Amino acid sequence: MELDKVIQTRRSIRKFAPDPVSDEMIHALLEAARLAPSGSNIQPWRFVVIKSTEMKERLRAVTACRFALKAPVLLVCCADLTAIEASPAQVTELLQAGVFNGVEIDNGFSIPGKNKEQALGYLSLNVGIAITHMILKAVDLGLGTCWIGAFDPKTTQEILELDPRLHVVALLPVGYPERVPTQRPRFSMEKLLVKTV
Repeated sequence: MELDKVIQTRRSIRKFAPDPVSDEMIHALLEAARLAPSGSNIQPWRFVVIKSTEMKERLRAVTACRFALKAPVLLVCCADLTAIEASPAQVTELLQAGVFNGVEIDNGFSIPGKNKEQALGYLSLNVGIAITHMILKAVDLGLGTCWIGAFDPKTTQEILELDPRLHVVALLPVGYPERVPTQRPRFSMEKLLVKTV
């Protein structure tokens, strides 16, 4: 599907058909995430793929969005909090690869990470890029998704017995759409564009 068509037809799907999603499709979604850009190429995204009804039932405690737990697949999208520590090595790799050759950039640039809150925001933003890649790839494959931000990350982490270094950023149910809503109203370009200077 053409990218413009993917962007135009993407919807938040809240009702999924029971048809299973193949492992090949799940792999294609994860591959789309793997190829996403990240600051200094730190690639902080990590994922848990949930297919089991039993685990989805246990996760009922973490979100009021019950529809997400009825999707054939639930992707738990996490940020590796230690990814920032790899930044110096990743920047060195970028320098050695010559990506900054002929590009103006100050020697003292660094990624945010002076405090825990700032680092978490930065890592979550990067994970969000990977999630968007998966959402658009899902549309391309004829699948539907709905970004779930209304959930309890700490309880999710506990139920899944995740390493403490993993912070759960979002839940992403995936399946074949049973119902596709019409596009919701979007703001005009005039409202979005603050100014051009």
